[in-house]
Amino acid sequence: MPTEHPDPTPAVGSSADHRRPAPDEVIRVLIADDQALFRRGLLVVLGTEDDIEVVAEAENGEESVERAGEEAPDVVLMDVRMPRMSGIEAARRIREVLPSTKILMLTVSDEEDDLYEAIKSGANGYLLKEISVEEVAEAIRAVVQGQSLISPSMASKLLSEFNALALRAAQRETLPAPTLTSRELEVLKLVARSMSNKEVADQLFISENTVKNHVRNILEKLHLHSRMEAVMYAMRQNLLDPHRADD
Repeated sequence: MPTEHPDPTPAVGSSADHRRPAPDEVIRVLIADDQALFRRGLLVVLGTEDDIEVVAEAENGEESVERAGEEAPDVVLMDVRMPRMSGIEAARRIREVLPSTKILMLTVSDEEDDLYEAIKSGANGYLLKEISVEEVAEAIRAVVQGQSLISPSMASKLLSEFNALALRAAQRETLPAPTLTSRELEVLKLVARSMSNKEVADQLFISENTVKNHVRNILEKLHLHSRMEAVMYAMRQNLLDPHRADD
């Protein structure tokens, strides 16, 4: 009898969906996290994967930008909150220099603002550290293949926020746009460029606390709940139009 060969097509949802690169296409990874024990755990687990190589580690945001520039990794595993420079700001700087590098945020932060800012910075994924370290390898392969990953709990928050945003926008369409002061408009324009509070403060020669107060006032005036929502609303209402007269 002729020998039967099994169907080589992988089942949908199986780990084989993320096809491993050929041996000469090893995925080069940079691990950026301020917790040495967590970095070590990732290093040990990823070290067992034939198609993944950890080429560098970083313990703060500034170092992650430096090491990324030196190694040009395929993927950066980035914590959100790190000393000397946040992971979000580091991600933004890395994407400016290495646009083809994939950035996967791996964090304990389930704050919606962190998720929004990470997406704005160019992150390709946002996963909570509640996933097992073994799942990280599959996530790395997924982002290399062009997928965007968000932890289910964060994706739910994202959808809820955008649904609420759409509802509030529909309710306000017949209302006049709230009036912002000239300084608030300046702050909003810089926030719209994804600048941090510190960067806005340096740009306008004011204190970081003053920037925080302006952002809070902007949100209160617009009846909004996040920086991302404020920028989207302001753009829709043409509040960022350079020809609009300041108050």
